[in-house]
Amino acid sequence: MKDDGQWVEVGGRRVRLTHLDRVLYPEGFTKGEMVHYYSQVADAILPQLRDRPVTRIRFPEGVQGERFFEKNVPRGAPDWLRHQVLHASPGTDDEGTQVDFPFLDDLAGLVWAANAGAIELHTPQWRVGPRGGVRTPDRLVIDLDPGAPAGLDECAAVAHVVADRLAEDGLELTYPVTSGSKGMQLYAPLDGRRTAVQVRQYARDVAHELAQAHPRQVVANMKRDLRPGKVLLDWSQNHPAKTTVTPYSLRGRELPRVAAPRTWDEIGPGLTQLSPDEVLHRLEADGDLLAEG
Repeated sequence: MKDDGQWVEVGGRRVRLTHLDRVLYPEGFTKGEMVHYYSQVADAILPQLRDRPVTRIRFPEGVQGERFFEKNVPRGAPDWLRHQVLHASPGTDDEGTQVDFPFLDDLAGLVWAANAGAIELHTPQWRVGPRGGVRTPDRLVIDLDPGAPAGLDECAAVAHVVADRLAEDGLELTYPVTSGSKGMQLYAPLDGRRTAVQVRQYARDVAHELAQAHPRQVVANMKRDLRPGKVLLDWSQNHPAKTTVTPYSLRGRELPRVAAPRTWDEIGPGLTQLSPDEVLHRLEADGDLLAEG
């Protein structure tokens, strides 16, 4: 059915909204509710998105329909949307090509992406500088991915082991984020003095060291037959071409869940993934756990 939509003003910019009553998740979460969620969480997610090129995972008909990754700015994007052409990194499928990435710097850009069905927002570990050059990574990430029958409880136990190991090397501020899917991520801020290659190698070394020290709990090799019952420490997302789901982003799974920053006091038995309403309530009560971006 045709939906000509409605034009709304967001932060002084005009954004067209369409199909707000479309159901995106089986339990009834609509596109309008997604736009509302991203609008409400803007103060928390925008510092995470700032100056990072955004890869969107779009679900135009909802999570049970077709999904596709989108890096380039699509035709018809508003002329006020910031975007920049960057070279695809070595080792990627589009190596040697140029990608015209959007940057979601403000509420209007966030609402525009949500209206386009971009449920998930993914970003690299580096930012683009004021003159357009790519900076060195400002964070390290370790993705904890449980292999069944291991689950989030096992991830929580391993997360403490990883954080303690990073602290030995001076990375004492490690932030846990439940992924909104099966596992979680750990982020550690960096001072920008290491190259992406150096950060990736360091993360790989730590992951393999912990896999040797805790072979019943941890695996650093991505072969699927090695993963059942263990937690994979995925160090590869520190590659300059790789991205992780942005903290506070929704996930395109069966249930509407969020990549949610957590406190270390929560990281233990009984840990669960959080819904959009739970994240908004926590922000209202406790504020942004990643306020520094």
